[in-house]
Amino acid sequence: MEYGIQLFSVRDMTEKDLDGALRQISELGYSSVEFAGFFGHSAKDVKAMLDRYNLKVSGTHTGWQEVAEHFDETVEYHKIIGNKNIIVPGADLRDQKKLDAFVEMANEFQPKLAKEGISFGYHNHAHEFRPNEDGSMIHDQIVYRTNLDIEIDTYWAYVGMKNPLALMERLKDRLKVIHIKDGDAEGNGKPLGMGTAPVAQVYKKAVEMGIPMVVESETLTPDGMTEARICIEYLRSQE
Repeated sequence: MEYGIQLFSVRDMTEKDLDGALRQISELGYSSVEFAGFFGHSAKDVKAMLDRYNLKVSGTHTGWQEVAEHFDETVEYHKIIGNKNIIVPGADLRDQKKLDAFVEMANEFQPKLAKEGISFGYHNHAHEFRPNEDGSMIHDQIVYRTNLDIEIDTYWAYVGMKNPLALMERLKDRLKVIHIKDGDAEGNGKPLGMGTAPVAQVYKKAVEMGIPMVVESETLTPDGMTEARICIEYLRSQE
């Protein structure tokens, strides 16, 4: 099995030493990475680092403004590093007006990115599954009003009172990748195998569906790389 990791998991290292972080991630046995920023590095430099450590890009967490306001530069950068999945990590969608604007943006740029060979997706947290103060439902509208791919963060779906397995099945045609993550029901994240989220069942379902898994572990306890090691050891124990 091959596993990826969202580099936000090791943000205590990437900002200071992206090259060193990628080297250690590769040494742990991860085969791909999902970027959460590039910290001023050129696309050519990032591509050289990836090649040096035999890593692929599973996707990037990229703010929608970068796509909408700097389309050509963003596409060029992502093509150079070999990324085919741009994923919005979240957005301020607290009311229907903001949701409408986001849907309009997504429906304009999703086909433009598709023409460039790049998919456009959205990553959930817990609040998207709960109604806004005006009653609007963020995740439902993203699913039904856009053609965005859906990167299910299975832990936040669990916290948001959704069954991540049922969500994976329902949205299987929109899934290119999932986040496999653990923690408690109150929103306190933990490394894989140390929380109450149904990670073993998520793992089994992802294997059954052939959906790539990207680890995210956010608490830096005692540091990101230690959590990254715990997580990949857990995944191997499920094989």
